[in-house]
Amino acid sequence: MPPIINAQGLSKRYGVAPLFQNISFTISQGDRIGLIGPNGSGKSTLLEILAGHVKPDTGDVAVRKGVALGFVRQISDFAEEVTCRSVIEEVLARTGVDESEGAYRAEEALHRAGFEDYDARAAALSGGWRKRLAIVEGLAEQPDILLLDEPTNHLDLAGIEWLEGVLRAAAFACVVVSHDRYFLENVANEMVELSRAYADGFLRVSGNYSKFLEAKEAHLHAQGKRQEALENLVHTEIEWLRRGPKARTTKSKSRIDKAHEMIGELAELNTRSRNATAKIDFSASNRQTKQLITLDDVAYSIGVRQLFGGLTFAITNGTRVGLVGPNGSGKTTLLKLVRGDVEPSRGKIGRADALRVVYFDQKRELDPDVSLRRALAPDSDSVIYQDRVIHVASWAARFLFAAEDLNRPVGRLSGGERARVLIAQLMLQPADVLLLDEPTNDLDIPTLEILEESLLEYPGALVLVTHDRFMLDRVSTVVLGLDGRGGVERFADYSQWEEWLSESDEKAAAGDAKPAAPAKKAPAPVLDTAARKRAADAAAREAVKLEKKIAEAEAVLAAKRAVVEDPAIASDAPKLHTAYEEMQKAQAAVDSLYAKWAELEKK
Repeated sequence: MPPIINAQGLSKRYGVAPLFQNISFTISQGDRIGLIGPNGSGKSTLLEILAGHVKPDTGDVAVRKGVALGFVRQISDFAEEVTCRSVIEEVLARTGVDESEGAYRAEEALHRAGFEDYDARAAALSGGWRKRLAIVEGLAEQPDILLLDEPTNHLDLAGIEWLEGVLRAAAFACVVVSHDRYFLENVANEMVELSRAYADGFLRVSGNYSKFLEAKEAHLHAQGKRQEALENLVHTEIEWLRRGPKARTTKSKSRIDKAHEMIGELAELNTRSRNATAKIDFSASNRQTKQLITLDDVAYSIGVRQLFGGLTFAITNGTRVGLVGPNGSGKTTLLKLVRGDVEPSRGKIGRADALRVVYFDQKRELDPDVSLRRALAPDSDSVIYQDRVIHVASWAARFLFAAEDLNRPVGRLSGGERARVLIAQLMLQPADVLLLDEPTNDLDIPTLEILEESLLEYPGALVLVTHDRFMLDRVSTVVLGLDGRGGVERFADYSQWEEWLSESDEKAAAGDAKPAAPAKKAPAPVLDTAARKRAADAAAREAVKLEKKIAEAEAVLAAKRAVVEDPAIASDAPKLHTAYEEMQKAQAAVDSLYAKWAELEKK
């Protein structure tokens, strides 16, 4: 059977620089293609071309006769007057389903997607539920191939898992633009990365995201070896050319032509191997206070509905809290409580004196009419970052903006570019506590990796709301889970939260709506106020002693590591072996102290 779509020689440019050039690939029955690439590489444009909505500058797209194509765009907007039911019924009517059958099938589709109120106005839904409705709308087309542009943006974790199940079980082919690495791992059986780092402009690998990473590493390693060999050859040929060979013989002329050809190839390889990445590094305030924010029996209600209750928790320096829960469970509200924007319905929130809190808003509110220059440097043509004055053009370059972008209105930036502007603004504000509400939406994978590294190195406290499970697992030291029914619990990691939520759902379905405690956690003893204060004081004293021991142990480890790295003993095997063993012992001592610290934090 011929492929569903056969794209050959596609090129597209907006302005001077091309998005991509001479891209050719096919999509066949059963393909679940994950499409990735840096922001600005043309992923969304390529989907529009495959869908027939945008014409390529060069190349052709051949679609198999009679193929039904569905398209879920990145932005999910609906007319003010339509309901969830009417959106799906309209699609079914276009595909030839009669009215009575359409009404039944619309309700069935909405029910499977988790909708309860089929007559709710689509425009009034939250971002996550609008995205779900857009996906159901695409599925209702009964497509042979479904194109999805960032479908996991704004979906909660339950929604992402629902979509994973739909795509894995689907009979149709699909192409999914996504930066969600776990999603790609679980769904894709083919991976395509658009990037100028590759000779063909893209790399296609059979398999999921892990297989792609292995193949990409091998490809770039081979390319690096070729580049290294070519550099040596070019160096030899340049020396020969400098001696002034005369192109009198056919052999000399051929060698001159070959030398110029190799120099051109090396220049192209050098250009491809320069991968620009954003430079993200949040500024900490270097506060010495360990305990920053305490929540004591905190509850919050909207009307008669309690979002969560009984939350007792401490945020300390170095704590990285992952905050998870279904859409509407109160994650953003909890961030606002921590920030002090709203007051709890019950309980107390204590904050350290002169606490500096920096907040990343998921709504990405930037004045669309202000220029990029003024968004990055509001008061002058420079910014002060970590006590250094940096010109706005250099500051913009750090976030992958060219000098000619500085006069562009912010409203014309992509979602990923706006996210980088907001991160640039946050980096100028020294913080004791970072509150990040969905910072990963619209960011490409290289920028996500840089963001993760920065958060891992950030010495202050962090509370992170994200649906990116990979980032949650990598960054957070503790997970707070909201179940959407008023329950809140603390977990070691995301997988433990998933197990608890599954057990809670089963109990709720059986008529017991109270969330069960995690299987691995013993119930905390109930202490009276005086006893709790004595316990807290004792823990604080022990923490001070432990911090001093950790600092001393890390100083010893640094000294032992310096000995191992000393060139003077590099060739003395016995001394090197002894120094390495001593360093290992020092490392074990540090690890043991940190294990005690973790136990103390649990208490």
